[in-house]
Amino acid sequence: MQVISGPYGRETVHFEAPGHERLEGEMARFLSWFNAPAPTDPVLRSAMAHLWFVTIHPFDDGNGRIARAIADLVLARSERSPQRFYSLSSQIQQERTAYYDVLEQSQKGSLDVTVWIEWFLGCLQRAIQSSEVTLQAVLTQARFWESHAGKAFNGRQRLLLNRLLDGFEGKLTSTKWALIGKCSQDTALRDIGDLMEHGILARQEAGGRSTSYQLVMPRP
Repeated sequence: MQVISGPYGRETVHFEAPGHERLEGEMARFLSWFNAPAPTDPVLRSAMAHLWFVTIHPFDDGNGRIARAIADLVLARSERSPQRFYSLSSQIQQERTAYYDVLEQSQKGSLDVTVWIEWFLGCLQRAIQSSEVTLQAVLTQARFWESHAGKAFNGRQRLLLNRLLDGFEGKLTSTKWALIGKCSQDTALRDIGDLMEHGILARQEAGGRSTSYQLVMPRP
């Protein structure tokens, strides 16, 4: 079976998967290995399980998704925790161009899969790092709202504060506040003034027409 990707007319043949006559035997060997206890580090086992399954390529479609699920399953079993804060599958999807390149290199070469293992470990590391950034942002927002739990915010204020907490691009001015909050300039200035009185917003150094405001984060 040929494994092909790319738009019609510009398809790329990545490798020749085992033929139908070998499929049952190859899957039996894979499942026997997968279900047997092994001293192999679970992260390496996850990498090998992904590569092995996607190389057998037993289905016409969905092999990549199943291979990613298998890799995540092995990692989940090794962690023995009901909670996971990173997704290897999502990270592979984000890096799919590099993924297909290293996969093709590993499948067309010798039995040495070092390049694949190195890439897989790097991808896992980036998935964990990405989750750390996301978790930090979530904790920052939770700390902010907890510190201002006693303050009543109107809908516009909550909307704009969440925008700031999510990483507002550029400078926040009263004009932008009015546009995003769908209100008049006077209303925007009242909203901003109220937050400044409570120490939630502060005026940045530039004044006049370019007056802008920044969020005051609570101290840890």
